[in-house]
Amino acid sequence: MTTTPVSRDPDQDGSTEALRATRAGGLLPADAALRLATLLTAVNSLGNGLYFPLGVLYFTRIVGLDATAVGLGLTVAGLVGVAAGLPAGRAADRWGARRVGALLWGGTGITTAAYTLVHSYAGFLVAVICATGLQMASRGVQGALYAEVLPAATRVEARAYLRMVTNVGMGLGGALGAVALQLDTRAAYMTVIVLNALSFAGPALLLPRLPLAAHARERVALDVDAPAADRWRAVRDLPFLAVTVLNAVLVVQYTLSEVGLPLWIVERTEAPRWTAALLMIVNCVLVALLQVRVARRASQVPRAVRAMGWAGLLLAGSCAVYALSAGLSPVWAVLSLTAGAVVQVLAEVLSAAGGWTLGYELADARAHGVYQGVFGAGMSAGMMAGPALVTVTAIAHGTLGWAVLGVVFAGAGLAVAPAVRWAQRDGSWRGEPA
Repeated sequence: MTTTPVSRDPDQDGSTEALRATRAGGLLPADAALRLATLLTAVNSLGNGLYFPLGVLYFTRIVGLDATAVGLGLTVAGLVGVAAGLPAGRAADRWGARRVGALLWGGTGITTAAYTLVHSYAGFLVAVICATGLQMASRGVQGALYAEVLPAATRVEARAYLRMVTNVGMGLGGALGAVALQLDTRAAYMTVIVLNALSFAGPALLLPRLPLAAHARERVALDVDAPAADRWRAVRDLPFLAVTVLNAVLVVQYTLSEVGLPLWIVERTEAPRWTAALLMIVNCVLVALLQVRVARRASQVPRAVRAMGWAGLLLAGSCAVYALSAGLSPVWAVLSLTAGAVVQVLAEVLSAAGGWTLGYELADARAHGVYQGVFGAGMSAGMMAGPALVTVTAIAHGTLGWAVLGVVFAGAGLAVAPAVRWAQRDGSWRGEPA
């Protein structure tokens, strides 16, 4: 039995050198699909960055809703989004990721704009469940979209490049969003909401114009009349599900930056509050500098497995360094937290690149929509569970909690290797030649 994953498309219409080399106008990639994807990503991430710092504050300060009730509504919306990932992926297999992605992004734009009409908790629930559900469902479809429009040989590196663009866009958007926060008026908040809505609706109109890669044009689509068990094969692919769960555990690291560290800094250290912003800037800058370079070295399964293992160990190391910051003087606390953030960034870029590679290479190329829907749902679930996990470990129990969290990360990263070996042994189940 071969150990080569079924999704290794024989597409060589692009190479790594082609991706690195020429850039249109010296700024954008020369590849037409990646160039358009870059523009769409830049616009959308700029809008998301604008909205991110003030979304919850709009509903609490401007609409007047209770903060706890808003948090509950966002949790319910997140659960709906996780559940929507799989059917959205199946729809991408059935009607094409470009078409389905455009509908999801367009719907997200419309429902996001509806935030400006919210005056009650019921209206908030309807709007946020629809907008968040559609946005989260689009994550898996986005993975399938990249499988359709990007050459297999450069797909992982291209995703790393787009992640760099996302970080830059989010950073610029966040800086502009800070202006709206300072103004703190209904008009300022609503302007940001409308701009964020347009950042989805506008790119949605251009998604269908992304050109298909050669392998996607030539691939025989999964028979729509096939038995349901075949159409939903990803949910029966236990090795792939195992890798998805382990990746979801590593995804909890994003919660460290967004939730865990701000709480830790305020409640458990002598570091000034602005340290949280400093760590976020360090993260954005280093991800932008390192992600593409790391992705080039993790675009094959063996290297991706090693990257995931190292990511788990580095995350455990960052947890240990964060724990040391408690009880230190303000200066040393800031230095300790910054050192931990640097170690965490190394883990982040490794796990992101490794996850992309495994998510594609271990999937059945005939059903990328469902497979990427499952993988994306796993990531969404990890990010949803992250705040609770970080809070009940590190924030609640200090050094002991950080130790538990570190063991969880290290265990997940090291467990990827046997899970991938299982997937490769079981490759014939997904259609590989024996």
